[in-house]
Amino acid sequence: MDKDYLIKKWLADELSPEESKVFEKLDDTPFFKDVVNNASVFKASQFSKVDDYQKFKERLKDPETKVKKLNWIRPLMRIASVFVIGFALYYLFFNEKLTKIETQVGEKVSITLPDASLVTVNALSEMAYNEKRWNQKREIKLVGEAFFDVAKGAKFDVVTPKGTVSVLGTEFNVRQRGSFFEVRCFEGTVKVNAEGHEEILKQGDSFRILKGIVTLGENMYNVPQWTKNVSDFQRVAVSQVFEELERQYGVTIILENMNKEQLFTGGFVHDSLENALRSITEPLDLEYTMLPTNKVRVKPSEK
Repeated sequence: MDKDYLIKKWLADELSPEESKVFEKLDDTPFFKDVVNNASVFKASQFSKVDDYQKFKERLKDPETKVKKLNWIRPLMRIASVFVIGFALYYLFFNEKLTKIETQVGEKVSITLPDASLVTVNALSEMAYNEKRWNQKREIKLVGEAFFDVAKGAKFDVVTPKGTVSVLGTEFNVRQRGSFFEVRCFEGTVKVNAEGHEEILKQGDSFRILKGIVTLGENMYNVPQWTKNVSDFQRVAVSQVFEELERQYGVTIILENMNKEQLFTGGFVHDSLENALRSITEPLDLEYTMLPTNKVRVKPSEK
């Protein structure tokens, strides 16, 4: 859920209460509101109403919009209106060019940030940051999962759709998958803000929020195991475990006649699908069948 996505829904008046809270926290929200309010006062202009995000972009690409012959006041207002919206377009699409990293199924990517901080991004995740403004604002936008080894310095923020993690210099892991949000601190101190909850995590602490329920715990390992090609879980719904397996192997898991909320503690490797499936199904007394077209059926064992 990046800035462009939020702006699209805001222009269409389709923000959910949760998305609205995230949008209101954006640094540029007052500017966006001013632009739209200023544009709307030009009643004589066909551009005075900001309909949606797509029309914003279309007008940028096609500035030669047909104009009816009017008196001199209306063209003047129209020019003023186009100028206001054109400035907003420039600000939204060109002024803030983010460096983006997107990983594919089973892919992990390690990058070095301008301050020498290290980030490892897990499979099917998206991360973005402003490289040019990094010295003024150390901020990462993340959807998915990543492990951070942050160089000491000014505040470092990781912003996700479910919450924000703030540190000065430490090692921590952030996982945001749908409604699931988890932070594990491996070194130093981490501050977490998520859905109205604020927690300070120290080395070895973990924070999890799912369906509004906050759980605090301790890490089982000194580093995230997925960075060593092993996905590990502590009392997580088995449906989420299989979703992670899908990300790592590019398969589709079909769950039949089973409790998808059954809790699982354990892990699976990333280099053998058969071994990974056995690691999940055997402790839960499940069985699996390999199907054509990269699918796997999982159901309770009949033995």
